[in-house]
Amino acid sequence: MSESENPQPAQTSAEAPTNANRRPKRRRRKPRRSQSRNGNNAQTASAQDGSSAAGSDVAASLPDVPAVAGKWRFQDFNLPMPLMQAIAEQGFHYCTPIQAEALRHTLLGGDVVGKAQTGTGKTAAFLISILAYFLEEPAPDGQKPGAPRALIIAPTRELALQIEKDAKALMTHTSLRVASAVGGMDYQKQRQKLEKPLDILVATPGRLLDFHQKRDADLSQVEVLVLDEADRMLSMGFIPDVKRIIRATPKSTERQTFLFSATFTQDILNLASQWTHEPAHVEIEVDTSAAANIDQRVYLVSDAEKFTILRRLIEREKLEKVMVFANRRDLVRKLDERLRKAGINVAMLSGDVPQKTRVTTLERFREGKVAVLVATDVAGRGIHINDISHVVNYTLPEDPEDYVHRIGRTGRAGAQGTSISFVGEEDGYALPEIEAYIKDRLPCQQPPANLLTDD
Repeated sequence: MSESENPQPAQTSAEAPTNANRRPKRRRRKPRRSQSRNGNNAQTASAQDGSSAAGSDVAASLPDVPAVAGKWRFQDFNLPMPLMQAIAEQGFHYCTPIQAEALRHTLLGGDVVGKAQTGTGKTAAFLISILAYFLEEPAPDGQKPGAPRALIIAPTRELALQIEKDAKALMTHTSLRVASAVGGMDYQKQRQKLEKPLDILVATPGRLLDFHQKRDADLSQVEVLVLDEADRMLSMGFIPDVKRIIRATPKSTERQTFLFSATFTQDILNLASQWTHEPAHVEIEVDTSAAANIDQRVYLVSDAEKFTILRRLIEREKLEKVMVFANRRDLVRKLDERLRKAGINVAMLSGDVPQKTRVTTLERFREGKVAVLVATDVAGRGIHINDISHVVNYTLPEDPEDYVHRIGRTGRAGAQGTSISFVGEEDGYALPEIEAYIKDRLPCQQPPANLLTDD
């Protein structure tokens, strides 16, 4: 579907199921009353927004968002009122580039293959599209327990749980239901949620395949399939499991499919061609540079000095919300123990930590009950906390892309942030690769004197 054929996000006609008991087929979206970019979404009807008077009250309470040249407002897409209300409450008014480009296609019912990094807003892009669809078109008759209308597959537990949390926030004013199926968490509790009807299931490949093989999850009624961070699933070896999962869903012509990836390698493009039907390709330029509002520092130190400098940095600058990254689980565990003995309020996140504990730890850090979070790169993606003041790279990452993901945990939502990287004897080889990736030189310096002395 080309942009010239549909310059504005208008909808096509729906194909209603002829038999309520047959497996739901992919249905094109019904025409809306208004598709103008002027977007008077006060006129939007929804299957679940109550009376028109109530809808008018909600519309009147929404903020007046001025039009800005070159930007799409969420109201320009004429979204259902319950969804617009939740979007406004989240403080979102203007679409990011990936959101605007994706929604122009997905709200029409079309497939999308999108190239975008973590942190560009792609999660909201596919969630808003799914929720708008489900609010405008009720579930078909015969929807079974454990048979989601939308399936979102993510490579890591942290990302899947973050997507579930974001979905719940956007579903606040609806009766739609979301559940997650991820490894490392209570199996029976997840299974109990699958015993009820649900609209959206967010899952990691292994746990989802387990539930499906035991017939706790029925994927035959999936109307919308989302594959998030497909490149990461490829690098983590999940593609065979993902293929088995997709074979259990309706054919690509009978479902809507979104595939997002930070890179478009030939392998990713080949998979996209197999799993999608006539998709629109949306590419948002990958920003390999660090945010302008992040003060990047590189301290040249010996490996023996690293811990002392880290401890003094936390104590003397009185840091209250800092993430410390290390490459190995054993080093994360050792740092956690040493900082704890030094009287610092610290917790750790790594693959060794049980998932339930990881969720609790992340919430305590989010609430300010933990000052320092020591983590491996598994925690570098999927964490959305706006007020992290500092990120410390205790060791430089082996993958230059992870450097951008790590420091991107600070300086969010327009705030100022600081990243400090310790470069010792074993880190020197990684520095040139990181600089080549971000296309910039990192300022290398000796640590400040107050971090080198006991005074």
